[in-house]
Amino acid sequence: MSRPRIFVTRPNFPENGIRMLQEKFDVELYPHSEAVSRDYLLQHIKGASALFCISTDKIDKTVLEAAGSQLKIIATLSLGFEHIDVVECKKRNIVVCNAPNPISVSCVAEFTVGLLLAVSRKIVEASGAIQRGEWTETWTPDWYVGRGLTNAVAGIVGMGRIGRAIFQRLLPFGVSKVLYHDLFQPIAEAEEAGAVCVPLDVLLKESDYVIATCNLTDQSRGMFDKKAFSLMKSSAVFINTSRGGVVDQEALIEALREKRIKAAGIDVMYPEPLPRDHELMTLPNIVVTPHIAAAEETAMKRLSSLTAENIIEVLEGRQALTPVY
Repeated sequence: MSRPRIFVTRPNFPENGIRMLQEKFDVELYPHSEAVSRDYLLQHIKGASALFCISTDKIDKTVLEAAGSQLKIIATLSLGFEHIDVVECKKRNIVVCNAPNPISVSCVAEFTVGLLLAVSRKIVEASGAIQRGEWTETWTPDWYVGRGLTNAVAGIVGMGRIGRAIFQRLLPFGVSKVLYHDLFQPIAEAEEAGAVCVPLDVLLKESDYVIATCNLTDQSRGMFDKKAFSLMKSSAVFINTSRGGVVDQEALIEALREKRIKAAGIDVMYPEPLPRDHELMTLPNIVVTPHIAAAEETAMKRLSSLTAENIIEVLEGRQALTPVY
């Protein structure tokens, strides 16, 4: 009797999860490191009992029809599952699982604070100066002088799990105050630790660092617009590790170009991937990273094992660990 076949859309997922599947099933890996092509997916999903995918893989009705009725589970190595047609999966009794991971919250929080410091202390900019051959004097009092967190006011927009984790990591740096704004308030856990809930305009006006960690919703889309940036201090630093869509990107570019704010650090933007000649990359007062805030070694291994565990549970007749419905 042949074993169930699993189709995996990337060969470079962490190996621990893939090995778990190979011990029990026939596993076919897409052989290239880039995103699986549409044609390849439609051809190789045929006959598969499970699909191990990621958020860049669009799994719609056409893919489900190509797979066949034996497809039992789609497991994505991501928290988001918007790339999967869940409604159509329900009709076909296909279990859909995502990969929520508490470790990822810590990873994103660590990265956000690191990005903030990289921008505010001009770490990336100063490193580039050496590479450009600009370090010609031992020291000058005005060369790449940045500002730290001690006695600064930090404003967090979105005090969810990641916002609270960032807040906890800011406190040891000696910030004078942490303001927050959230649709759901008050956040008791944050306020007990000293965070102060304020209206968004107050947060923007008073913060030295404005940190976006909010979800992308109809209400938050484009909330950091021209007006928002105009309210910030000219010395303010803006950090976004949430979603690119919460920012009016043209307004951010204008604010940086005209020095309405001091600097920015973003891990999310649009489009993604960002072309190397995009206007954002021409600005001297921004650090741009390629959506890697959650890309931490131990977190990725846990996500891989959880994705594999979901597949194993369903194909062996048990309940999935993290179904989305």
